[in-house]
Amino acid sequence: MSEVKEKLEKHIDEVTVRFAGDSGDGMQLTGTQFSDTTAILGNDLSTLPDYPAEIRAPAGTLYGVSGFQLHFSSEDIHTPGDVPDVLVAMNPAALKKNLPELKRNGLIIVNSDAFDKKNLKLAEYESNPLEDGALDGYEIMDIPITSLTFTALENSPLSQKEKSRCKNFFALGLMYWLYNRPIDQTVNWIESKFKNKPDIIDANEKALKAGYNFGDITERFTTRYTIDPAKLKSGVYRNISGNEATALGFVVAAEKAGLQLFLGSYPITPASDILQYLSKYKEFGVKTFQAEDEISGISSAIGAAFGGSLAITTTSGPGLALKTEATGLAVMTELPLVIVNVQRGGPSTGLPTKTEQADLLQALYGRNGESPVAIVAASTPSDCFDMSIEASRLALTYMSPVILLTDGYLANGTEPWKIPSVDSIPEIPVKFHTDVESFQNDYLDHN
Repeated sequence: MSEVKEKLEKHIDEVTVRFAGDSGDGMQLTGTQFSDTTAILGNDLSTLPDYPAEIRAPAGTLYGVSGFQLHFSSEDIHTPGDVPDVLVAMNPAALKKNLPELKRNGLIIVNSDAFDKKNLKLAEYESNPLEDGALDGYEIMDIPITSLTFTALENSPLSQKEKSRCKNFFALGLMYWLYNRPIDQTVNWIESKFKNKPDIIDANEKALKAGYNFGDITERFTTRYTIDPAKLKSGVYRNISGNEATALGFVVAAEKAGLQLFLGSYPITPASDILQYLSKYKEFGVKTFQAEDEISGISSAIGAAFGGSLAITTTSGPGLALKTEATGLAVMTELPLVIVNVQRGGPSTGLPTKTEQADLLQALYGRNGESPVAIVAASTPSDCFDMSIEASRLALTYMSPVILLTDGYLANGTEPWKIPSVDSIPEIPVKFHTDVESFQNDYLDHN
């Protein structure tokens, strides 16, 4: 029997990893779990999910590739990475779409089981890139992930289709081993997520551990990597996305102003998550209204502002265009209103899942004359929290609409956020004119 070679442990400062596969391969879940575990270990990190613009394109095609990129480090970082060092590709389409962006000499881990004639054709490959030299210059690890997952689950009562869905956990377990991450956090998540489905729990945990153990026992991986915790300021941290930070910021702003929070919004990618997050905070008196269109969304918020609420509306590019006329109304009536524009690429319906800061000029100048509006912009996912509070403060202090600009990059990306003390956040004083008799005279004297 051949002797198993001892693995080399190597310390590195940073790495950028991209998980990619079909929309049904669970790459967003895989990337999120890897990110959460990395955050718990104390690394600084930045993430960027990449969703296909199409609604569930045909499986195996280039149009249906979903990705999740993660940059983590022992130092302070600010982006999810320019080019990935490692690509985990679950099928040929994922490989073809992401290869041009991979660092030369980078590591490619592929699910070799997916490289059959059908999938190669769907990905528009004329020959198998694992065999024709197309990947020369890269470090290739072609691993039969699907087959190994089935082997690990051979005694499971799940169907073949259900077993196949566990292959992302095999890949996740392998990456946990490669970068010296514990699996405990993901095991706890699986048991919580599927607490009423014991067979699913058992299968996912077995696939996760099988991937981890495969990295440990196979002789193909000779090196294991360690990235030390970053030197972050002391405090309690959590991983947070820009959209969630925006929602939390508005909840805090309303509490600091002593007002009820109202969101009137029409769902639109990539802003919809703010509506979903805020709907969970009913215990703080938050009211959310899913309107029938963009104009109704801002009009309902204007009505709420007139009634004394901290009123907000959320949207993206084409929605901001539709809200223009009502924004002018809010300016004329001197009502506090925050318009959140989570920018995306292209005009109109354009590129709903692609990032671009496409609406800056529209935010600055896209109104009729004599309609000044304050504009603030977030710089990072966690900065969305501070900027939503600042936008609320400006709106309530000067009784005027304020536009808060974020974008898809910030909205869906995540980073560690040091949870602030509520006491450290200043109150937002609000003065309403309550004397009905003198209101009109004061207005005329003022003007």
